[in-house]
Amino acid sequence: MKEKQGTDQQKAWEREYRTQKLLSPSNVPQADVMRFVRWLKKDYRKREQRLDLEGMRVLDLGSGTGRNAYYFASEGAEVTGLEFSSTAVEMAKAFAEKGGMSIDYRLQSIGKPFPLADASVDIAIDSTSSNSLSDQERAVYLTELSRVLRPGGWFFLRALSLEGDVHAKELVKRFPGPDPDTYIHPDLGVVEKVFSRDSLLATYGPYLQLRELKRTEHYATVAGRKYKRSYWVAHFQKPVGE
Repeated sequence: MKEKQGTDQQKAWEREYRTQKLLSPSNVPQADVMRFVRWLKKDYRKREQRLDLEGMRVLDLGSGTGRNAYYFASEGAEVTGLEFSSTAVEMAKAFAEKGGMSIDYRLQSIGKPFPLADASVDIAIDSTSSNSLSDQERAVYLTELSRVLRPGGWFFLRALSLEGDVHAKELVKRFPGPDPDTYIHPDLGVVEKVFSRDSLLATYGPYLQLRELKRTEHYATVAGRKYKRSYWVAHFQKPVGE
């Protein structure tokens, strides 16, 4: 059943990338990711250090059409993107080729073991990508994330919030998904998980140290209707010595 659920999700996202009801293919990085980079630079300056992305190893989890991966590559980072939609990977590769960027895109689910060595990643990002994972897949994802991040490495997370989101609460009530705090999106057919503050910290806290947590709001347009959505934006760090 779990295997079928993962396959269904892959088909649903593949359909979304082809029809683009919600997503807009782009190589422009997301605003929250850029704010994370500025925050990271400020954190380095506090310690009288300088953040230099050139040569850093960056992992983009659920890389989509590569908008965030493209930015880090343009700054000289060595970027790997994991994405399970073949259409999205093709788009991302096209953007990279057109821009002369060398980015290692891999076609695979982020709910399966990552094809990377232990402690080989300096920065990992997940911008509302893992919300479609089942709880079983998320357990693998968290273990793998902790494994591949180097001690002191950074993790950026943008996740859907249950708090402050009337639309999310209605979706959970009317279209409940297979795991707690999930729903099956009535327009897209994808399963999405929403987090309370407590559930987010309980999920990621055992693996990483929280450095910054904010709740933000943005408008999303789906099937011609605009909704205000609430998100958690979190900055984590893997403790040194692990």
